[in-house]
Amino acid sequence: MSQDPLFSEEELEAARVLFARQASFLMGAVSVDGLPPGDLPEVAFAGRSNVGKSSLINALVGHKGLARASNEPGRTRELNFFMLDERLRLVDLPGYGWAKASKVEVKKFQNLGRDFLRGRANLKRAYLLIDARHGLKAVDEEPMAAFDKAAVSYQIILTKADKLKPAEVEAVRQRTEAAIIKRPAAFPRVLATSSEKGHGIPELRAEIMSACEITL
Repeated sequence: MSQDPLFSEEELEAARVLFARQASFLMGAVSVDGLPPGDLPEVAFAGRSNVGKSSLINALVGHKGLARASNEPGRTRELNFFMLDERLRLVDLPGYGWAKASKVEVKKFQNLGRDFLRGRANLKRAYLLIDARHGLKAVDEEPMAAFDKAAVSYQIILTKADKLKPAEVEAVRQRTEAAIIKRPAAFPRVLATSSEKGHGIPELRAEIMSACEITL
């Protein structure tokens, strides 16, 4: 799964050191009134409820039990905040695309996510996770439109890339980049990752560190 080098060895090492530092669960918020102060840079992770958000967050920090995946898709119905090195917060947004939640519940979760995006000046970037095996789906249009409307920079991250052959991953990545080229808030580079195999994780750490302008 080869991709052109995106970062120097020094940048990748600095990101590895940052994400090797202490990471912990900070809090869960069910409304924007209960958010932590906007005094630190934040990055948020969004995606369909079975796309592997928890696995990706855990892979980034090298801590298998930090973000917990639920056995029932769509159970992440609040904003979950994780603290890294007292310098950066990772935010797990409510999953979408679930079938068991009522329309009232779905609207509540969507509104919570939208309110967070609109009012969070310290949110440096959002990462929209897409299963590499399926690519962009119609259900992904709504969060992309929400990011565009809120003018929040977002980058698409392909997950579970180890389930495909390298050439297939590259084809999906190129198709995805072509599909978002005219979206105003979309970061132009699509990154392929595998939480299980570690592919793309060092580069994603470096992307986050760069977006948040963190230096060690």
